[in-house]
This record gives sequence, structure tokens and C-alpha cells, in this order.
Amino acid sequence: MTRTAACSCGQLSVVCAGEPVRVSLCHCLACQRRTGSPFSLQARWPVERVTIAGTAHTYVRVGDEGGRATFRFCATCGTTVYWVNEAMPEMIMVPVGAFADPTFPPPQVSVYSARRHPWVAIQGLAIAELA
Repeated sequence: MTRTAACSCGQLSVVCAGEPVRVSLCHCLACQRRTGSPFSLQARWPVERVTIAGTAHTYVRVGDEGGRATFRFCATCGTTVYWVNEAMPEMIMVPVGAFADPTFPPPQVSVYSARRHPWVAIQGLAIAELA
């Protein structure tokens, strides 16, 4: 099985082989700002199972706890298509919305729940109590 994620204009894409290692929600403030949403939803694959096509621009962000993530986005439409976290350089993260697939597997975990908007209901997830 492969899944393809792409930017809005289609210039930048990733093809991910197999099922994701993890699908997670993040409620940290940095993800809220990056997505313009009260949380982000991303899936992880090992680097060797991801094929990238197109030209990406880079933005390095320092997260709530000081970790650095290198985001790759399309310069034409601005969509973030993938990123690498310095703590997990062997993994590529892809925002689930970039797959535009309503059958995508649901998240298994929710992190930074202390920053979760109180009206966001999370059903059936393990909640990691990170600051």
C-alpha cells in the first residue's frame, strides 16, 4: 500500500509506503500557530519508506520544549507537506490533511493535552500529559 500527500497546487508531494508508524494529534502552541487550527494531526513513516517529488522550501521551528523541527513546504501555495524532527531524524512526519483521504487511519495518541482547547473532544485516544 502507498499513500500520496501533496500541497494544494500539486507541485510538492510525498509517497509513503505501508502503514504509518504512528498517527498523532498535537495540541502544542507551536503546532496551533503552524496549522491555524487548535491542533495538528500528523503521521510518521521511516525515511526509507518515503519518496519526495517537487521543490520544497524550509522553515526551522523551535517547539514548546526547545526541540527543532525542519518543515518543508511549497513555495507556490505555502502548504506544509512534510517535516523532520531533530529528535527523530530517521522519521518523516506528514500532515494527515495533505493526504486528502477521509479513510486515513485515526490518531492513536494525543500530546500536549494541557494546551488542548477545552471544546475539542478526543475520543478513544491515549492522552499524553506533556506540559
